[in-house]
Amino acid sequence: MSINSNINKIHEMQVSWYNWRNNANTITMVGLSFLVACFTGLLAQVSIAIPWSPVLITFQTFAVLLAGSFLGEKWGGFSMLLYAVLGIIGMPWFTNMEHGLAWIFSASGGYIVGFIFAATFLGYMFDHVSTSRKPIQTVILMLLANFVMIYIPGLVGLYTFMASTGKILTISQLLLTGLVPFIIGDLLKIALASSISTSILPKEE
Repeated sequence: MSINSNINKIHEMQVSWYNWRNNANTITMVGLSFLVACFTGLLAQVSIAIPWSPVLITFQTFAVLLAGSFLGEKWGGFSMLLYAVLGIIGMPWFTNMEHGLAWIFSASGGYIVGFIFAATFLGYMFDHVSTSRKPIQTVILMLLANFVMIYIPGLVGLYTFMASTGKILTISQLLLTGLVPFIIGDLLKIALASSISTSILPKEE
């Protein structure tokens, strides 16, 4: 079998999956969104503590980056909203099996809000701009989603939490506490998530 034949077959599979997803009924997509939320909650339990930061290193952002490409704009964002809402009302799948409204106002709560923005943004771009599904563009979009969409609300939430405890952080302290320790891990997650996304999404429809 020729290389061109293999490429064509892969493209057909990508288009088939993409069309199926776009035409799936609401019940199916809600179910898939719940599975992605579960996957996010599972990865949240894989965590590493940082001595100088109340925010833990987790793997859940990997699931967030995939949510947009796997589910698209509407359902990608919904899956992260579902993750947040179910966690607030009692599902113990925030980091360290935490749950409840108070957790959203903790040091890590702002990042959860960012998850919704990031998944929605990626889903929108992948759904409406076909060129964004190419490898380089996908990496760039995931960098933006990760370091802008997630970290801006995350850092705002962290600053607010620390201020509520009486500790006012400078900009450099805030970045050293809520951003710098996560950069290397995030870059690895982006590399893996972008490679998976480009393998399942058609480059053109």
